[in-house]
Amino acid sequence: MDLEQLADDNKEQSIEGRYLTLESIEPILQQLNTNNQLSVVGESVLKKPIYRYQIGEGKIKILLWSQMHGNESTTTKALFDFLNLLHNGSALAADLLHTFTFCCIPMLNPDGAELYTRVNANEVDLNRDSQNLTQPESRVLRDVFDSLQPQFCFNLHDQRTIFGVESTGKPATVSFLAPSYNEKREINESRLKAINLISGINAVLQKYIPGQVGRFDDSFNLNCIGDTFQALGVPTLLFEAGHFKDDYQREQTRRYVFMALVSSFIILDENDIVDNGIGKYLNIPQNKVVFY
Repeated sequence: MDLEQLADDNKEQSIEGRYLTLESIEPILQQLNTNNQLSVVGESVLKKPIYRYQIGEGKIKILLWSQMHGNESTTTKALFDFLNLLHNGSALAADLLHTFTFCCIPMLNPDGAELYTRVNANEVDLNRDSQNLTQPESRVLRDVFDSLQPQFCFNLHDQRTIFGVESTGKPATVSFLAPSYNEKREINESRLKAINLISGINAVLQKYIPGQVGRFDDSFNLNCIGDTFQALGVPTLLFEAGHFKDDYQREQTRRYVFMALVSSFIILDENDIVDNGIGKYLNIPQNKVVFY
């Protein structure tokens, strides 16, 4: 399968660049709402709607959310490219829709997106609010999680251009993490599923961006949403979209995030998961600050 061609064929042409607001994506959501897949599941601090888009009829339920931090939009673009794939009428789309139910929150923090800032309108980092749930956006995500009871969670983020892959001199174009579920950073059944899946995704991406995939720090913080969901027993994958040479609008990185998403679901669909991939996961070089 030519994943690069697949990315090009399904790219949502109406959005590009780093500044992506609710007004940017609402027309796309309406266009994709072919069979009542779209609903409003809550409001932001400033009363902007938070949308949920659910599609598929499969037993494996996948929860994906993006722009928890308002200025992290690359994965949102890639998520819409993936939704376009699900609507393209291909055999791959049919297989994925039969196997999975995809529940997406493409923009959890529309207020932060408007101001191009990490925090919400109350200046709270939603990714440090998963325990106290002081913010309406945090409660929306937790309510969707509780009602859906997903088998996998995909926590989609961007990271700064200063991050690279250890001492290689290469940018960390995409980085991953299977978050810890306790202070000892132990590996249980849930975390192992995330580790094995990331190992499989990495094997695919190395064919396209060799040496540009990083492994994010797994320090435990239960206030972070990924650690919380992992602690609740749901395999959770953190995606961090980073830099690709001269790609300051992150349109190339967008392609690789799309390819990672597609690869992950093909792996799960075909049950082609790496067996005990801990070693392969730990061999992914660490994601570190290495650039000015």
